[in-house]
Amino acid sequence: MSRHVVLWVASALILLGGPSAQAQIGTAPPSRPDPYRRIDHFLKLPPGRTMGATSAVAVDVQGHIWIADRCGRNSCIDSRLDPIMEFDSTGNFLRAFGAGMFVFPHGIFIDKAGHIWVTDAKAAGDKGNDVLEFDQNGKLLRTLGKPHGSASGSVSLNMPSAVLVAPNGEIFVADGHEPGEIHARIVKFDRNGRLIKQWGGNGSGAGQFDMPHALAMDSRGRLFVADRGNNRIQIFDQEGNLLLIWPQFGRPSGVSIDQRDVLYVTDSESRNAAGYGHHPGWPRGIRIGLASDGKVTAFIPDPASAADQEREDTTGGEGIAADSSGNIYSAQVKEQDVAKYVKR
Repeated sequence: MSRHVVLWVASALILLGGPSAQAQIGTAPPSRPDPYRRIDHFLKLPPGRTMGATSAVAVDVQGHIWIADRCGRNSCIDSRLDPIMEFDSTGNFLRAFGAGMFVFPHGIFIDKAGHIWVTDAKAAGDKGNDVLEFDQNGKLLRTLGKPHGSASGSVSLNMPSAVLVAPNGEIFVADGHEPGEIHARIVKFDRNGRLIKQWGGNGSGAGQFDMPHALAMDSRGRLFVADRGNNRIQIFDQEGNLLLIWPQFGRPSGVSIDQRDVLYVTDSESRNAAGYGHHPGWPRGIRIGLASDGKVTAFIPDPASAADQEREDTTGGEGIAADSSGNIYSAQVKEQDVAKYVKR
């Protein structure tokens, strides 16, 4: 029995929400319907531009789609391209900014003021390991963390994967992108960027993390953390108190919760093989359910073949977002595209 299954069984009675969650501990997930069809290459890039790897996608109140790609490849080092791009709801390109400011753009969030927050999960030279806040015209408003910093300082970040701004303006950052990163944690700042607290640390115990990769918040103000390396979602209140552990959404790379509290989770790494991504019996894809009860109601299979899913560290979407109509946008690293999923 794996260490993950031992943890889930030990904590099931107090931490897992509902019988549907408990039934899936340590077992292959039951089949679920796929009510979506995929549209590839939905976003229309400006002339001469090709999409790079991206794990960052978000939708604003106008229905516009924002992404941060890695400058036509998988890194923005020495690139003159603008990685942050805005598209209208039909996929037409509107604008771009951010050239020369990033190493490895990773997570994106749009706050209630319409500001664009992007994490830079690697560092090179005088850039990276930080979180940048922009207005919609591309003006840099704030930087959290010290460029090319490390987690040794109280406000330094080390490979931040995701950022989320709560309705009250407090800021949460998922820090520690690599497996086994000792500083894997959630960092909380006040609305002015002052450190309030941090919690976590590397490990597989309740409240610990291995690659906290994405963040989402439901209508009740609960913070959902994609604890990817531990094949689970952990749910906290905003003070860092652990409320629930949910393994039933697979190995989560991305999490998103829409205004109806529908939960979208993308699994881009599960595989049967030993080693990185080991999560036997769990196919990759997008699992959809309700944040209120944790029940998985739909599953969109990863389009990659079973052989590719075993062979590749990542396939399909890592970042995920949904618009007000329930359309899903899946940001893909290996495929270097943002796929759109619409209901059949």
